[in-house]
Amino acid sequence: MSAVEKEQPEAANTRFAKDQLKAFVERIERLEEEKKTISEDIRDVYAESKANGFDTKALRAVIRLRKQEPTERNEQQMILETYMHALGMLAA
Repeated sequence: MSAVEKEQPEAANTRFAKDQLKAFVERIERLEEEKKTISEDIRDVYAESKANGFDTKALRAVIRLRKQEPTERNEQQMILETYMHALGMLAA
């Protein structure tokens, strides 16, 4: 096998790796653009909810809580209430 024949598979592998890398980068760039658009849409929904009289901090808290499993949510609520009670923030 000549030196030229040995270089061709390596060149093909290098070209494949470059093409694959370029494809990954382009996919990530498209997804980042979609993420930006979705973030803007979410911001718009929060602004609309605020314009309709809803408290956006509370709305964000509800969204965060809905992502949790019920058992995890209950456990955190119990801990929060225990701390608040210990600090005199809740009635006995």
